[in-house]
Amino acid sequence: MKKLVTGLCALLLCPPLLAASPNTSTLYDHQLPRLHSSDTLDLRPFAGQPMLIINTASFCGFTGQFEGLEALHQTYKDQGLKVVGFPSNDFRQEAKDEAKAAEVCFVNFGVTFDMSQPIAVRGKDAHPIFKEIARQSGKAPRWNFYKYVLNKNGAVTAVFSSLTKPDDPKLQAAIEAVL
Repeated sequence: MKKLVTGLCALLLCPPLLAASPNTSTLYDHQLPRLHSSDTLDLRPFAGQPMLIINTASFCGFTGQFEGLEALHQTYKDQGLKVVGFPSNDFRQEAKDEAKAAEVCFVNFGVTFDMSQPIAVRGKDAHPIFKEIARQSGKAPRWNFYKYVLNKNGAVTAVFSSLTKPDDPKLQAAIEAVL
């Protein structure tokens, strides 16, 4: 019954976006360096998994949301949700040094979800992942900590601005709707 109520809430609070069908090769066919690491973040295994994608920054008024994003990751990872953060300096609030950005994420906020190296998330220089998200949703990030919920087929089903905190019931309902 709880799952049914949650699903209904998701439909009422965050209706699915009516966007173009996803181009899964544009979303998943990428290997990016992990944040301040010699390891690679391979997105190909994420195909077929629900995702929460966030553009992040280390020195933003919303940086504290890392704590709540980590809580979402811990809550939903066993149900298949992949949380991926993409640091960006598009709004001039990312650390110049990847080591400092990694410290903010991993040390200050205990982030264990996947983080890539900094990339562009808007405009002509946007990484193809964010170009595809903007194409589907019609909403490129307008600031740091935009949150995009994707279903198992790679379709953007909900978009939340920086003002939406990770513990917002509408965001959680949107996530539960794609699990």
